[in-house]
Amino acid sequence: MNFSSLFWVMFLLLVIKGGRILVSNFLFLMRIRRRQYIPSCASHHRVDEDEIYWDAKKQDEESALSHNSPHVISQLAQCFTNAMVGPRAWIGGIFTRSGNRRFGSGKFLDHSFTPHQEERLRKLQERIGVPFEETCFNHQEALHALWDLSFPNVKLKGLISEQWKDMGWQGANPATDFRGCGFISLENLLFFARTYPASFHRLLFKQAGERANWEYPFAVAGINISFMLIQMLDLYSAKPKCLPGINFVKLLGENEEAFDVLYSVAFAMMDAQWLAMHASYMDFNEVLRVTRTQLERELSLEDVHRIQDLPAFNLLYH
Repeated sequence: MNFSSLFWVMFLLLVIKGGRILVSNFLFLMRIRRRQYIPSCASHHRVDEDEIYWDAKKQDEESALSHNSPHVISQLAQCFTNAMVGPRAWIGGIFTRSGNRRFGSGKFLDHSFTPHQEERLRKLQERIGVPFEETCFNHQEALHALWDLSFPNVKLKGLISEQWKDMGWQGANPATDFRGCGFISLENLLFFARTYPASFHRLLFKQAGERANWEYPFAVAGINISFMLIQMLDLYSAKPKCLPGINFVKLLGENEEAFDVLYSVAFAMMDAQWLAMHASYMDFNEVLRVTRTQLERELSLEDVHRIQDLPAFNLLYH
């Protein structure tokens, strides 16, 4: 098929699909004409969003022939990891384009926290700074604990095992998926599993609603949610200066586990948005963006004084 025919075929498909991705696809076609290749989904070099979309699209077409094979599931999770938790400089680009948006005046806010709130914030930021260490005994034990909470009746064969793909890790060694976020993302998953087990298993096994043919990989999605919250709450700064971040620190002063609870709420909210939007895996970044926007709004409400006051908190019990 020559380039002209390919262009018109793609144009008709995009008309059916909608105009949402028209611009990026057109740019991609121009890029094909110049370069005549599509980057491999498994590559770790920096790529832009339209390349990622077509990597996933290519995987989708190739996977349609054998969508139940473990290899295909692994490749799908790997696409997610490259697209969402790749090199940190690239990840930050996804979220900083949508903000740290400043609610109200649109400017950075200045707020004084109490010594108690500042101490809680400092401890949380210390957690955020801890990388995942594959050789650390405590980190290994945390992975074992996550497996036992997820599949209590299935014995894990080892920390490097094809079994991990059943949870939505990209490969046999989940340690390789923590490059976009540190040990806190594993702690978040553990907290979710221990504190809200019914909700955790409902999302892990995709038990609610009319699911898509291609679902988001659970564990990789969880790592992305941890990173999204850190960005949204401005926790890489010495002190948050966005309204959601400021209000969150107040909630943190009331409940030291506020970040982990918010993570659980965000995961449940993301899954609810996934179902409401009838999303497939290529829509994950858009679902995450919508989830972030809703969380920012809820954290900006004046009548939210505890983490349990968030309207989305009830999703953990549905």
